[in-house]
This record gives sequence, structure tokens and C-alpha cells, in this order.
Amino acid sequence: MPSPVTEGHESDLAHRWQQLDGWLKQHETLWRPVPFSQPNPEWLTEAPELAEWLLGLPEEDCEYWQDRPATFATQASRYLPELASWPELVQLPSLAGEQPADQTTLPEIRAVDMPGRKRLQAGAFTAAASPLNGPVLDWCCGKGHLARTLAGQGATPVTGFEWDPALVADGNRLADHYRDPVTIRQQDVMASDLHWPDGYQGVALHACGDLHRQWLVRGTEAGAPRLVLSPCCYQRTRASVHQPLSRFVGHRENRLVIDTGALKLAVQETVTAPARERRQSAKIRAWRLGFDALQRELGGVDEYLPVPSHPGWLNREDFEAFCRWAADKKGLALPASVDWAHWLAEGERLWQQVRRLELLRHVFRRPLELWLVLDYALFLEEQGYTVRLGTFCERALTPRNLLLDAVKRKR
Repeated sequence: MPSPVTEGHESDLAHRWQQLDGWLKQHETLWRPVPFSQPNPEWLTEAPELAEWLLGLPEEDCEYWQDRPATFATQASRYLPELASWPELVQLPSLAGEQPADQTTLPEIRAVDMPGRKRLQAGAFTAAASPLNGPVLDWCCGKGHLARTLAGQGATPVTGFEWDPALVADGNRLADHYRDPVTIRQQDVMASDLHWPDGYQGVALHACGDLHRQWLVRGTEAGAPRLVLSPCCYQRTRASVHQPLSRFVGHRENRLVIDTGALKLAVQETVTAPARERRQSAKIRAWRLGFDALQRELGGVDEYLPVPSHPGWLNREDFEAFCRWAADKKGLALPASVDWAHWLAEGERLWQQVRRLELLRHVFRRPLELWLVLDYALFLEEQGYTVRLGTFCERALTPRNLLLDAVKRKR
């Protein structure tokens, strides 16, 4: 077990964080530029052999490596030897429990209104967290699917905090119907007067951004005997620049600065998206790039013009309809005659370039996420917890499969 961070001593987690911090800073020029808005980053001329190989990748390689960052890092290390250390940097133990996840998953007949993937994720999380002896608080619990899954494995009682009154009502109705020892309370978890129930352990499965940061702070303030977290959506925060929770990270000079773009990169994976959704996304991204190329030409300014999320009905329209909608949203007057076929072809060409550049950028997703989660782990150590960091399921079930399991040390 890792030891707490004390003056003159660094835990294994602190050493791991330092390795990642140095590695990410060393390669900032590769992952900071966003290819979608900056299609020709400076590193293309600084690393010409890497650029030539990457931009010349056949389509089947792009498809294969899109969801296999470890394999891609190995291939790319021929041109950038530092990438050979990627597997070691991101390696984590499995924290899956001794009990198979299929035995801890809520049976389908009882998983009312619960998507299949969410049901399996809750089961895998429960297997990793078991046994949870004593009362448990489920943070941002929705309809209480995780709470009911935990209750089925002996956790009792389970209290859920959820701000949406409709979800609270539905969750309590389900718990009553199946006689689960679960009670869901309407609660804004960001409220200043929130009270963490005395003696309760805390769980949070895929709580987003500021919500899981608040969970970490409130849980440790309450001295919760055990805290189990799988974080998600780090970019959903009010802060424009990531503020470390741990003193160790916060006091480091010249550490990496994590902005909103880096937070978004950390979770930019579609490994669980169906093929149809991927095709739809690729089409829309090509349309956006085609429109952006058109607006750069019309405005005479070689700068990316962000366009808001499009309405669903545009998915059934064509490129011209998308451009007219986007131009209207940005107050851009289109000429009477536009060669739509030309700009669509340009968008598709740019998309093929962007997706190849993104293969390299995406190598840095997991290291960035680990950088963030190690800060949380170090914070928990500083608050008197023994911390385990690992994975609770395969990334094919969810890319957000990191698990922090913290147990309060006895004085």
C-alpha cells in the first residue's frame, strides 16, 4: 500500500505524478494544438518524418488504431522514440473484485429504465468496491441504479443524493417496488450547507468535473471511512484552468498547466460509440471543416470560426443546408453562387488530415487523465487515507474506467 506524502518523503503516487508531469511537458507541442482548429501545427515541420508517416496512413490503419492507443504509440515510437515509454506510463493494476462482475450486476428484470452498458458499469464498479460494509452515500445518484446494485450486494442502508426531483421520485419508487434498502434525497451537492451523513462511506460513479471534486472535499472533511470514485468529464468545471486539490501538486513550481482544452482531450474517446454514430460524427466534422475553409476564404482571415452545436434535423440535410445554418448563426453573408461540391470535398480532405493528426494527439489522453487522478489520489493521502488506484473494468465497457479506492487510516 502507498504511504502518505510527508516532508522529505514522496509516495509511489507522487513519483508517478512527477514522471507524467515531466513527460507531458516535454511533448506539449504535440498535444496542445487542436488539429480541428489548427490543421497545420508547427510540429509538422519540426518532425517531418513523423508527419509524412502519419499523413500517409491508409484508411484501414486509421480505423484500427483509433481505439488502440498502445499499439499506435508503439508504431509511432519509430519516429518519436519517447513514445516507447507510453505503456509503462499508463499501466495500472486491475482492481476488479474477486467476485465476477456478472454476479454483482443488477438483473435485467430489475434494471428498469437502465441502459445495458450503464447496468454493466454499475456491476463492475460494485464488484471492485465490494464488500462495502455499513452505510453508503451514493453521490449524484440519478435514479439510484448504482445504489440499488450496491444494496443487492449487502451494502445497507444506501442513501443517494440527487438534485433532479423527477429522478428522486422515480428512484424511490423503484427502490420501494423492489424493496431495496435505498433512500434517495433531493440534494444540491454543491450547496454550502450540505451535510455528509455521519459514518457513511462514499461512492461516486462517473460524477462529472466539479461534482466529483466537491465529493472529494466533502467526503474527506467528514472523515468518511471509505471513499470509492470513478471520475468523469473533468472539463465540466467553472475554472478556466485546473486547480490542483493536493498540496503536493499545487506547490510544484513549473508544473504543467492544465487548461480547458487539455481537460477535454483527457476524455475525448468514442470507444463505446456504435458504428452508425461514428459515421454520423465523421460526416458532420467534415461539414464543419468545409464550412470553416469556406469562411476563411470569404473573410480573408485564416482563423478558425467556432460554430455552436447543430440541431438534430440538420443530420438529415446536406452540406449546403449545414453551411447556410452555420452562416446564419455566425452572421456571415454567403455569396449568391457557391461551389458547394468544392467546399465539401475540401472539408472531407481536411477531415482525413485531422483524423490522422488526432491519432498522435490522442496518445496523450490517458497520461493527462492519470495526471489529474493522481492529484486526487495525493489529496486523499494528504487527508489521511490509504489509496489504491487502478481500473475497475475493461475500456471497451467504458474508457472512464479509473478507480480510486481510499480507506481512512486509523490514528
